[in-house]
Formats: sequence, structure tokens, C-alpha cells
Amino acid sequence: MSLNRWSHELSHELGIDLEVDIVAVLDLARDAAHRVERPAAPLTTFLVGYAAALRGGSSLDVAECTRIATELTDTYTGE
Repeated sequence: MSLNRWSHELSHELGIDLEVDIVAVLDLARDAAHRVERPAAPLTTFLVGYAAALRGGSSLDVAECTRIATELTDTYTGE
């Protein structure tokens, strides 16, 4: 099953109508996994999605929250 198909089927089952930028989500997960630690990937993508939903859930909200998280992974030192 392709990620696009999975995304559409899962969105349908969850009752949401959203086009997902799969590349952006995977890039964010990769950055979190490599720059923070591996378990940060699903946690980061969940938190970004949750924050975007609280802001209204538009594609712009998702993009802005993704940008914030990506910038944080760029500067994260773990201290």
C-alpha cells in the first residue's frame, strides 16, 4: 500500500478531510530522529499535528508548526 493511499484511508476512517504533505511529515520525522533521538520522530509529528489542529488545522497551520519544530531540531542540543 502506498503512503498516499494509506493517508487517504486513515483520514477517511478518522473522519478528517485533509491533504497531507507526506514529504514534509517524513522530513520532520527524520530530522527529529537524527537530531534529537529516534523516539522523537513520532512524538514530534504528533505534537506538530496537535498544535496545528489547535491553531485551526489549515495547511498553513501545519506548515507553520512544522517550520517551528524543524527549526528547533536544528538548534536542539539536549541540554
